[in-house]
Amino acid sequence: MRREAWREDVRGWQSARPVAIRPLDRDAADFPAHLREVPAAPDRLWVRGRLVDEDALAIAIVGSRRATPFGLELAERLAGDLAARGITVVSGLARGIDSAAHRGALEAGGRTIAVLGCGVDVVYPPENRRLAARIAERGALLSQFAPGAPALAHHFPVRNRIIAGLALGVVVVEAAEQSGTLITAGHAGDLGREVMAMPGRAGAPTSRGTHRLIRDGAALVEGWEDVVALLPARWRACVATVPLAPAGDPAAPASGSNEDSLLALIGTEPVTMEELIERSGLAASRAAARLLALELEGRVRQLPGKRFVRAARR
Repeated sequence: MRREAWREDVRGWQSARPVAIRPLDRDAADFPAHLREVPAAPDRLWVRGRLVDEDALAIAIVGSRRATPFGLELAERLAGDLAARGITVVSGLARGIDSAAHRGALEAGGRTIAVLGCGVDVVYPPENRRLAARIAERGALLSQFAPGAPALAHHFPVRNRIIAGLALGVVVVEAAEQSGTLITAGHAGDLGREVMAMPGRAGAPTSRGTHRLIRDGAALVEGWEDVVALLPARWRACVATVPLAPAGDPAAPASGSNEDSLLALIGTEPVTMEELIERSGLAASRAAARLLALELEGRVRQLPGKRFVRAARR
């Protein structure tokens, strides 16, 4: 039985090789800029797929391998929302939250990067062969371990540091109290990256790690708006605006709806989000999304205390 499983894995590795593998030295022009700045950054990466300059606008989403359906849904939705706005989603191709994050980014038509604790020609876990092939076509698989290197336990803490180094911030979605995911969050904090966590269900084992992070000072995030709001201003300006619902979606508000008139409620006198929600009749999540879009478009400014004013015309 073991021999058959090994043969199946080998077939998976071989079928996952259509995209060329290449070494990428630290002094190469397309070596990830954020990672180059990290102390003791690897001198060489191995890449399967393609890196682009836009990958500098990246957020890592990581979490439990034994994720709940609730956590998987959160991770996939968050990754899709970020990817749809031009943000590259970085994760580790592990079972659970990592896989959900990669899937969400791909389904939204965005880019995603998987950082591996093995060679980029070795798919681990083996059931992610197809997912790895899709990532290589639409993003990249990265590793500092040479092709053929197996997935060994001591490789993964090294992998986690690269995940943190590639991104502007790390979002943790479900993590047990002793989860390896917390190592990635720790690396992010050490490197000066934003550490974020999504709250989970009270009392659930997979919520204990995330809730501990929040108690220790990690930013609590519930959706893409919260993540983008925590980015430095120069990177927020690079986030693409997208429609709140696809064209033709019956759930999308009609032209001239309360959502379209939200801007009309904002003038030169500061107004709070609570007041805008009450006056517009919009749900809090939709109002927050629309306000962030208006801010990114330069039509609204946010003041301390989550108060908003109309931006001066240039």
